[in-house]
Amino acid sequence: MTRPRLSSRAAEVLRLIMDRRVPVFLTVHANGRRRYGYWQSGGRPVALPTDECDALYAAGRIVLGDPVVDRAKTTYRVRAAERGGYRAARSALTA
Repeated sequence: MTRPRLSSRAAEVLRLIMDRRVPVFLTVHANGRRRYGYWQSGGRPVALPTDECDALYAAGRIVLGDPVVDRAKTTYRVRAAERGGYRAARSALTA
């Protein structure tokens, strides 16, 4: 199965997620708001475009790790999907 071409913005996000030196996380807040991001050196948070990340997830290009849950939010580690592998979108995005 061939995957659709990525936009330049989505390709840049995927390159960042593939860089193992930059851990990317998805935080799903109790009110349903989702935020993808990572921490820059110096402790500054950087948000990634949610629409692009959601599209990468729905296309099976990124996968979520095990959830870390607290009362206010659930956090997942975001990783690039293995080449040749395809995973269906999880219901976690709507949790």
